[in-house]
Amino acid sequence: MDFARRKAAALAALSSPAPDKSPKGGVDAPIAPLLEVLNSHPDLFTTSSCSGRVSVLAQPQEGQGQGAAKPKKKARGGGWVYVSHDPADPDAVVEQLFGRSGSGAAGDELVLRFEPMIVAVECSDAAAAAALVAAAISAGFRESGITSLQKRAMVAIRCSIRMEVPLGQTGELVVSPEYVRYLVRIANSKMEANKKRMDRFLDLLQTKGLSGSSAGSNNCNGSQPVDHSASLGREVKMPLGKGAKNNDEYLVPKRRNGGNNCDSDDRGDSEIGKGSLEAQYFENQNSSWSKGVEHGFGNKNYLSTAALKISGEPIEKLFLWGQSSCVFTVGGEQWVLTFGGFGGPGRHSRRNCSLLLDHKSGLLTEMIFKESPSPRMGHTVTSVGNSTYVIGGRGGPSEILDDVWVLQSAENTWLRLECSGNVFRPRHRHAAAAVASKIYVFGGLSNEGIYSCMNVFDTKSKQWSMLPAAGEWPCARHSHSLVSYGSKLFMFGGHDGQQALNDFYSFDTTTLRWNKESTNGGTPSPRFSHCMFIYKNYLGILGGCPITGNNQEVTLLNLKHGVWFSVSIPMLSQCLCVRSSSVLIEDDLVIVGGGASCYAFGTRFNQPIIVDLHSVDSMFKLDNKDGTLTQSCVATSTVDLSRDESIIGHDMKSQNDACCGGFTDSGPLILQLEKKYAKLAKDILKKFGWLDLARKVRVSHDNSHVLFPVNEAFHVLNTDKHSKMEHDSCTLGEPLAFTENKLAGDNLSLQNALKILSSCNGSFLKDELAISRKPSKSPQTIMKELVSPLLGSKGMSSQLLEQLPARWETLGDIIILPKTCFKDPLWESVSEELWPLIAKSLGAQRLARQGKIMPNGTRDSTLELLLGNNGWVTHHENGIRYSLDATKCMFSSGNRSEKLRMGQLNCRDEVVVDLFAGIGYFVLPFLVKANAKFVYACEWNPHALEALRRNVRDNHVEDRCIILEGDNRVTAPKGVADRVCLGLLPSSECSWATAVRALRVEGGILHIHGNVNDSDETRWLDSVVESISDIAKAHGLPWNISLDHVERVKWYGPHIRHLVVDVRCRPI
Repeated sequence: MDFARRKAAALAALSSPAPDKSPKGGVDAPIAPLLEVLNSHPDLFTTSSCSGRVSVLAQPQEGQGQGAAKPKKKARGGGWVYVSHDPADPDAVVEQLFGRSGSGAAGDELVLRFEPMIVAVECSDAAAAAALVAAAISAGFRESGITSLQKRAMVAIRCSIRMEVPLGQTGELVVSPEYVRYLVRIANSKMEANKKRMDRFLDLLQTKGLSGSSAGSNNCNGSQPVDHSASLGREVKMPLGKGAKNNDEYLVPKRRNGGNNCDSDDRGDSEIGKGSLEAQYFENQNSSWSKGVEHGFGNKNYLSTAALKISGEPIEKLFLWGQSSCVFTVGGEQWVLTFGGFGGPGRHSRRNCSLLLDHKSGLLTEMIFKESPSPRMGHTVTSVGNSTYVIGGRGGPSEILDDVWVLQSAENTWLRLECSGNVFRPRHRHAAAAVASKIYVFGGLSNEGIYSCMNVFDTKSKQWSMLPAAGEWPCARHSHSLVSYGSKLFMFGGHDGQQALNDFYSFDTTTLRWNKESTNGGTPSPRFSHCMFIYKNYLGILGGCPITGNNQEVTLLNLKHGVWFSVSIPMLSQCLCVRSSSVLIEDDLVIVGGGASCYAFGTRFNQPIIVDLHSVDSMFKLDNKDGTLTQSCVATSTVDLSRDESIIGHDMKSQNDACCGGFTDSGPLILQLEKKYAKLAKDILKKFGWLDLARKVRVSHDNSHVLFPVNEAFHVLNTDKHSKMEHDSCTLGEPLAFTENKLAGDNLSLQNALKILSSCNGSFLKDELAISRKPSKSPQTIMKELVSPLLGSKGMSSQLLEQLPARWETLGDIIILPKTCFKDPLWESVSEELWPLIAKSLGAQRLARQGKIMPNGTRDSTLELLLGNNGWVTHHENGIRYSLDATKCMFSSGNRSEKLRMGQLNCRDEVVVDLFAGIGYFVLPFLVKANAKFVYACEWNPHALEALRRNVRDNHVEDRCIILEGDNRVTAPKGVADRVCLGLLPSSECSWATAVRALRVEGGILHIHGNVNDSDETRWLDSVVESISDIAKAHGLPWNISLDHVERVKWYGPHIRHLVVDVRCRPI
């Protein structure tokens, strides 16, 4: 049954007087107008709905009924004691619960619930589903999403304003009538909020309709024809000679109807980002981006790629999107510098870390600064000489930035610049590129609209200027790309607030004119939030949104000939290169960050990867007859880059003359050359893509020759009767006289390259070894391969391999194994040989096994050092240096998000008291990141005190910290603190009174930690407020006590959660 028939059947059933299958038997009256509007849309019809309800449900306890079989959590049966789809009458609910008997079976659990509106809608296609989700989210139904795109496109419209409170059992209520009335009032307030969202959604559908559906104007994924001329500001040819405009004249207001609303990005930088512009497009996609090579491609050219194995800092620090990266030189070596972005370890948030990545070794280092730009995303990072500039970005939904910061590699410090000249308006999602000492910034997004201006920042004079319109001026846009090539800039794509773009412009920095470029070949599809780079004479574009079936390709433009062609990068099928950064270092393209979050597939971040570009030249071939592009069908194709010379025909006849390089079909071959020719030959083989990258270059047994594995393309050339290597045709110096330096240019033809190789007195041999590059193995696999022979040699059972660890933690350079591994006493008999093998498999120098934290007052660590001399370790986290003896002091990686949260507070003029300082877990974030005026650190563990003194010194904050040794109930100061940290688990209640006394008379904030059963959270929070109120009264402090924030840090155990509650104490 197709969509039209299913819709007709559903609407017929809806209009039928007969009751439906719902418990009520019909449609809820409050939701009827909304259903009518939804069902009137040609691409939609509703399949089920509820307007929202307040109810009391009687349900059997778990294990009762159904033969005591375990039911599903939401399928335990039972019935309503009370239900209303309008605001509930508190007295009626009380009467139903307390005034009657027999409401439900004896022993049934009674639960008071509020459930918000939910509507299930079938859509004609993915485009209509995406448009409906976008409209629902903008109306406040933030949990709406596409639930299926398989046989039918289904959408669930819903939100999270629900409640569920247990009241006791039938006949044994544990709450009072007054408390029930209180709960009903809360439920009614939620019903009112639900009604407002429902009305807002109805109004939006009636006044604006659905943008992007098949019945609407544009298809978001670009697969349908789009009338570009109908789009505001699509292409503007600006008159000359009118002088510079101000920023407002280049501002296109955000569209409030049609297309994708740029305001949706206000949610895109949130914790989960499921309302972002990219997420709206992803909801409109099928799962093609994750299907990998199932799609296939017309050509077989591909570029070699590899995932970077990260060491040093945790790889999670690179799990970002919206960051920006560039090349950064350290001691003559080029590194990848990444700043900012959204994501990171722990709870995802905007970041301001400066991360250095060595793309050769995978070493990741965080640069530590006393001052740095604020956390942000959507900014630009641009390298000019030895300096790196950060411009603009977004620090929050209403915090759009216009600041300029510079990082000078010599001083290794961030400095905020005071700029003059024309006003540079705040923006994010703009693009920037540098030519000489100037940074050119085009477009971007602000809360007011989208920019089409070109701003120029002179790094020498620190002045902004805005260029007058000249040439074919591009329309306003954001999330586009801009790169420099000599004195020119190239710009591609972006989003104009209505749709993704694929226009391609150049800007001449000498004439200051824009030009819309005309190119040949397969132009890249419309996209935004993509990557663009320049490699030699090629401009490359990859990734971006919307995702198409070609998401594992990079599209390259030969800048000399103006021809586009595509090359496959198979690894991209496993990546989501949206809001990623690409940095080119020599022949390597390093792709950092990227990802997205939406209801279709959840949250996904990319692992850093490297793309080897050295064979790009060999993949471009221009037919001299008609100037069209052809592509070879081998992995590394053989081409001639010159227009003036003909491409050699391929006869495929086998030559048996060994001296002229005859190849046979007996197996892979190698080219054997004397060592003195190795460098020259390698450059040629690599330049023309003849080197077989699947095998290793090696040296002959007598150490006199180098053996180069060559590929099928070289085979074809050398079996052709027209291209046979003639040894007497030339020598290295005569007549070609090519040197290694000349290979850097593009003037070496294929014929001359073959002649040079033939003159090197090489020979072709069958590759008997055929050493293939070993595929990467997981640490678990390596560990098993190393330990298995050990067990066999000792006559021990292979079943012990089941006790090998599947996970571990890293603390500095110590790998910490879980306490549950290697439990069998038999392991002790081989420990001397075992631990070095385990360390080798994990790439560690030191190895330890986790133990329990001692339940004494000092909470000592019982970490067992298995390999290594001592337990002292230095660990970098959130830009802070922690040193500790891991065998004597505990360190919890699970608290990283809370330490980060404390560091993001503004404590510049505040005095902080930390009653359980430890090694400085929270002391250091307060001092280093939050810039606290002063911190009193209380601690009584001598091992922790030693580490704490060392850490405040190493982080250069000892002048703002006093360490108080001993019991905090005795040593803590009184009446001085603006905030007090109580970071003790499982409970810090023993020092609540001490914390109250430490606050100033004017009050302040208490950060109270505790382990709480998830079912007791509400009761615990109430008890905290009540206890602090009682303590304050007992000390004569007339304070109003309230909860500012509850942070759910981590799960400590089954149903036990580590909570931090921020308690605010204000004078009455």
